[in-house]
Amino acid sequence: MEEKVLELLKEIDEEILIFEGENLFEAGLLDSFLVIDLVAELEEAFDMEIDAKYVLEENFKTKENIVELVKKIVRQ
Repeated sequence: MEEKVLELLKEIDEEILIFEGENLFEAGLLDSFLVIDLVAELEEAFDMEIDAKYVLEENFKTKENIVELVKKIVRQ
């Protein structure tokens, strides 16, 4: 699961995979439009629906946060 999420992030920007900071938005690697695209890709890849209540900056600040979000939703 984590590998697939990282593949999708790599498609957006390879820099995301090596980013060691605390906020992809502040680093300019993600923005609201890219998050919308990413959510659509995640929903398709994992055959799930990501409720709007989860589409918050805190859930997309780091690649680790994104992986945890997907795991959380898939477990539901």
